[in-house]
Amino acid sequence: MSLTSSLHTGASGLASSSLDLSVVGDNIANANTIGFKGSRVAFEEALAQSLMGAGGRGLGVNIQAIQRIITQGALIQTGLATDLALQGSGYFVVRGNHAGRDGSYYTRAGQFTVDSDGYLVNLDGLRVQGWQADAVGTVSGKLGDLALAGAASPPKATGSVTIKANLQADAAILPPWDPANPRDTSNFSSSVTIFDSLGAAHSVEVFYRKTADGSWEWHAMTDGGGLQGGAAGTLTEIAAGDLTFDTDGKLVSDNQTSNFLPKGATSPQALALDVTGMTQFANPSAVSFLNQDGWAAGDLAGITIDQEGRVVGAFTNGHSKVLGQLAVASFAAPDQLERLGGNLLGPAPSAGEPTIGTASSGGRAAIVAGALEQSNVDIATEFIRMIEAQRGFQANSKTVTTADQLLSDLIQLKR
Repeated sequence: MSLTSSLHTGASGLASSSLDLSVVGDNIANANTIGFKGSRVAFEEALAQSLMGAGGRGLGVNIQAIQRIITQGALIQTGLATDLALQGSGYFVVRGNHAGRDGSYYTRAGQFTVDSDGYLVNLDGLRVQGWQADAVGTVSGKLGDLALAGAASPPKATGSVTIKANLQADAAILPPWDPANPRDTSNFSSSVTIFDSLGAAHSVEVFYRKTADGSWEWHAMTDGGGLQGGAAGTLTEIAAGDLTFDTDGKLVSDNQTSNFLPKGATSPQALALDVTGMTQFANPSAVSFLNQDGWAAGDLAGITIDQEGRVVGAFTNGHSKVLGQLAVASFAAPDQLERLGGNLLGPAPSAGEPTIGTASSGGRAAIVAGALEQSNVDIATEFIRMIEAQRGFQANSKTVTTADQLLSDLIQLKR
């Protein structure tokens, strides 16, 4: 090996060690970057000539590749509903303008929020991709921006009121029913709030009157102010029926009618009282269960996201439904994706085509809500690599200075 070759050999070592230090520095700088994946430098030997057999003379070192380390980072709990971590293989898909280029990008950084337009976005405003749900919560359609704006829970009209109660068997038989004086002409009453098709609430009181041994009648009444043609402050009957019990106190027959016509309705609203749980025993009259199947309209109060990426909206009326589902992309060679900055990765031919689907399926990662994935960089390991790179740089510097000194000595000999 000539002295000039020694200079080139040492220079290649200096360049390699410098790059190694640069990669280590990048890893350390991003030790707290959410979703960051560290890298390492792979070196390969350089030969003076490629066809010299087993005795080929080396000419230093080349950079073979900078390899991204795709391992799972630790998860930290944040408690924020829109903070998401991926447990396993895959990437969130976001879309928008980055560095002047519109397109789809991939990221492990799940620091998401809802923007002023109601879209789920990352901290740079790129919109998270997924599938929207229809009005009843069924996820379908094309992949697109995941929107939460305008999400609402429509009202549901009450169709059935379920009551389980006992009517006292030895209750007195009172004077005939008087709708103008219901409390004095009934033995017992219970209250329930029902809803019309527009979501308006109506407070209903059901009065029970014993008509004979084993026979009762009931009358459901509400304020007429909420009814077509009704008068505010006046109780108006909207349903009524008869109950018959056998000598064991069990219900044997039930006949009922309804005429519930709320304001704004075009036809009477069907309303039934489910009395299959009614009994007539000697115990005092009492209600053990009372429920109805309607609800008011509700506004979106918050969201939760499950491990399959379903976004579930919780509404002010106490109900919930699926609003959409996040997409997760997987690649055959994820370490080959192009780093674009901003915690984003771009497609690359060597990475393969993205396979986009739902989380927790097809080998794709599960989504952990209320958590973020930390960088997979281990500081202790990076410090060791830094020392190794530093020592390598110092040793290669010695090679260069020694070769330089020898060349100087050789020049002096010629003089």
